[in-house]
Amino acid sequence: MTGTGTPTPSQPVAAAQPGQPGSPAVKPENDDRWNKAVRDIMGGPVVISILAVVLALVVGAILIAFTDEGVQKAAGYFFARPGDTFSAIWTAVSNAYTSMFQGAIYNFGRPTFAAGIRPLTETLTFATPLIVAGLGVALAFRVGLFNIGGQGQLLIGAAAAAWVGFSFELPPVIHLVVAVLAGIAGAAIWAGIVGLLKARTGAHEVIVTIMLNYIAFYLISYMLRTKGLLQAPGSNNPKAPPIHGNAVFPPLLGVQYNLTWAFVVVIGATVFVWWLMNRSSLGFRFRAVGENPNAARVAGINVKNIYVYAMLLAGALVGVAGASQALGVFPAGISSGVDAGIGFDAITVALLGRSRPWGVFAAGLLFGALKAGGYTIQAGGIPIDIVLIMQSLIVLFVAAPPLVRAIFRLPTPGSAPRRQRPIVTKEVAAK
Repeated sequence: MTGTGTPTPSQPVAAAQPGQPGSPAVKPENDDRWNKAVRDIMGGPVVISILAVVLALVVGAILIAFTDEGVQKAAGYFFARPGDTFSAIWTAVSNAYTSMFQGAIYNFGRPTFAAGIRPLTETLTFATPLIVAGLGVALAFRVGLFNIGGQGQLLIGAAAAAWVGFSFELPPVIHLVVAVLAGIAGAAIWAGIVGLLKARTGAHEVIVTIMLNYIAFYLISYMLRTKGLLQAPGSNNPKAPPIHGNAVFPPLLGVQYNLTWAFVVVIGATVFVWWLMNRSSLGFRFRAVGENPNAARVAGINVKNIYVYAMLLAGALVGVAGASQALGVFPAGISSGVDAGIGFDAITVALLGRSRPWGVFAAGLLFGALKAGGYTIQAGGIPIDIVLIMQSLIVLFVAAPPLVRAIFRLPTPGSAPRRQRPIVTKEVAAK
């Protein structure tokens, strides 16, 4: 030891204890867990889906402003009075989204609550087939199958349900149940063809489902133009006979609303799919095959049979959508347009819902609201195409999580936070 009190090189220097001056700060383990949980939530699929909708609404607002005549007129003298342009933009966007809200949720301009709540019932009506068809697409997605054949499965299901609905006279409840089961069976068989070909021949399900869409469309169109099949007797129009009253879905909240008991069936289907995927052994095998079919095969799971079962169940769910269309929306007789684009919209709903049952349910409600509100803003002079663009943008942003994270500067789930570079002073550098 020298006279100055500094240690010699041969003497060890005691390490600074935590809490003493100059000691490094110790980060509690609980803080690390909390920060990791926050990062996983903020960069997770739920937040990404919500922000995808927000981004689509922002882009939709920009398109509404560009297409509004008042904004275009005010923009002509923007440099003279810029406030008029911003005021016109606010008026156009706020009026459009207010009209959409009043057309999809609640209309404050109606005199009574029963009349004001009608837009919400229309949203639920539009959402009914979207949800259950989305569940069918999502279930196939969870097994690793791309079910693009929702249109064909819905057409076959609707035709089977309608045929039972107008061909027989059964007691009230029994007739409706039998017609719905016929729609489920028809769509399940149609989708089962895809699963069988996938399992036995290795045919790609995307190609097969697309081809079966065309076959189903032209087959139903032919049957609607042929007497003795689906065409109404004494009619030259491609339309089926009206459904017997006992086979029609009864109204859920009264005859003044279009909402039927099919919505209750859809809620039951959502609960069933949740139980199937999360609480049953078959659902476990579905998820195992979807994660890694090779590993599932090594574990003793018959992957080929799982493909067949998955497509049968997926088609059955889409068949519920077809039955709800035939027996609830078109009781006067179905036509070739009974699918109303639901088979393809179901793919969007499944993607937005992340192929989770309750996520699909929420996504179906959102798209039902967009459909119901879209007709309202169209009545106000705004093109309905803007709503379709918004739907497409939602899918785009949901399919590109890194883009959403980059825009909102969100963390990536599972990644470690960036460590700050230590500050090196001149004194430390000199040592």
